[in-house]
Amino acid sequence: MPSRPTIPLALTQGDPAGIGPDITLAAWLRRSELDLPPFLFLGDPAVLAARASQLGLSVPLKQADPSDACDIFHDALPVLPIDGGATVVAGEPHVNTARGTITAIEMGVSLSMSGKTSAIVTNPIAKSVLYDAGFGFPGHTEFLADLATRATGKSVMPVMLLAGPKLRAIPVTIHIPLKDVPQALTSDLIAETCRITDHDLRTRFGIAKPRLAVAGLNPHAGENGALGKEDDEIVRPAIDILRAEGIDAFGPLPADTMFHDDARLRYDVAVCMYHDQALIPAKALGFDDSVNVTLGLPFVRTSPDHGTAFGIAGKGIAKETSLIAALKLASEISSKTGNNH
Repeated sequence: MPSRPTIPLALTQGDPAGIGPDITLAAWLRRSELDLPPFLFLGDPAVLAARASQLGLSVPLKQADPSDACDIFHDALPVLPIDGGATVVAGEPHVNTARGTITAIEMGVSLSMSGKTSAIVTNPIAKSVLYDAGFGFPGHTEFLADLATRATGKSVMPVMLLAGPKLRAIPVTIHIPLKDVPQALTSDLIAETCRITDHDLRTRFGIAKPRLAVAGLNPHAGENGALGKEDDEIVRPAIDILRAEGIDAFGPLPADTMFHDDARLRYDVAVCMYHDQALIPAKALGFDDSVNVTLGLPFVRTSPDHGTAFGIAGKGIAKETSLIAALKLASEISSKTGNNH
């Protein structure tokens, strides 16, 4: 029987007008049923209280910090208060709440870097709202990497992993237009992404010798150059480098035959060349219970694999499944890396 964590997870508020508050409340209500790891909510307690009332939920809230959150968690949802910046209406994002959303992320990283929380789990953000407030990063992943770089003084390369019960998938390029992908792809980028993936699958997921299936960029992995030269000139050399280093990477593989049941038995992670090549199969195979994990960081970070869903916020129909999976996976990884106690 594993011992209970004595250090809580940090759970950020995300965009308070989205479903983050809904799924946070729902997850806490299932804490005993699902034996959830204790988490400390970083955000505006008034938002949680208002959303609980709107949803007809009875959830006691208690101001807390990392030192007492685990003790409080059984009886109340522990909250480390952050100024909300504006009155929040479910489904109606407001630029004045952006500062609180960003502060929660910064605080979660700081607490996790200092060992006061075992990992950071991030509720969904609305990038457009943050952009309007002057946010200068493409998304969560890049912001987390910048915070880690500033904290450590060392350059950090983040790698996005979608981890579900049927598939782990990684996009080498992430939040860029499809037309820019061929120019952004380099053999060095692919190789470094795979090195970080191999390292973290060993150290954080306990996979002794990870098998990395590398997708081609073009249909049929280029069809020997007939459908594009990038697979032979960029992807294949990266795989040759990795294999020479002892990493079990193979490909480039035609992406259209990589994700059926038998194919997935042959690898531990699919390394894809662009965002949708990875996220379409990941979400198709596990939309409700896949988790976004950021590899390559000096702390553990997971997130639900969905957005803010403003259209259903406050309506009682948001599913907490992915957040629960993110909380459990963060705790599991932390226990393997010694950050849980």
